[in-house]
Amino acid sequence: MLSKKIYLVRHGQTDYNLKGVVQGSGIDAPLNSNGYKQAKAFFDTYKDIPFEKVYYTGLQRTKQSVEGFLDLGIPHEGVVELNEISWGKYEGVPMTPEENKYYQHMLEKWSSGELDYAIAGGESPNVVAQRLKKGIDYILGKPEKLILICMHGRAMRILLSVLMKYDLKYMDEFHHQNLGLYELNLDDSGIFKIIKFNSGEHLKGLKVV
Repeated sequence: MLSKKIYLVRHGQTDYNLKGVVQGSGIDAPLNSNGYKQAKAFFDTYKDIPFEKVYYTGLQRTKQSVEGFLDLGIPHEGVVELNEISWGKYEGVPMTPEENKYYQHMLEKWSSGELDYAIAGGESPNVVAQRLKKGIDYILGKPEKLILICMHGRAMRILLSVLMKYDLKYMDEFHHQNLGLYELNLDDSGIFKIIKFNSGEHLKGLKVV
């Protein structure tokens, strides 16, 4: 029997995303015009889903991405434990060839299983997973059965790995895009099933610049 249904989306585009600048939990960037268009497209497609509660992180780009649902009067709450990973001293830094080389080196370490490795001043996947588990356990402990959650790309990959009981070294198998949707069912035995995988159907035909 179905216990809960979760609609999990990444936030809409920010100028940091557009310019390829590292964002992370320390950069509280707002949506740009493209991001608002993506948020509206998502809302227009899913506004008739009777969500019982909407969750977002402590960063404004996630709340802005689901503002249409909040305007409907749906109960909502920010959960800071769902914040994006901290990229430490690299937050706000443009992705130069040198920075990209370092970033790829880090991803290789993670995919090889070195999940305690972190960028200088940042968080490791294992640390983020522990934080996210606190946040999602809090949400799952609530009575609502139909939930919308908006969060961040890397954090989503880690959270989906936790929910699906994947080794974190495979987290990059969970692709994401701005306002991409994962739809998940949770049954009474505590098993999650992915119904939609990074769906962007609602974004088709959307003109962004």
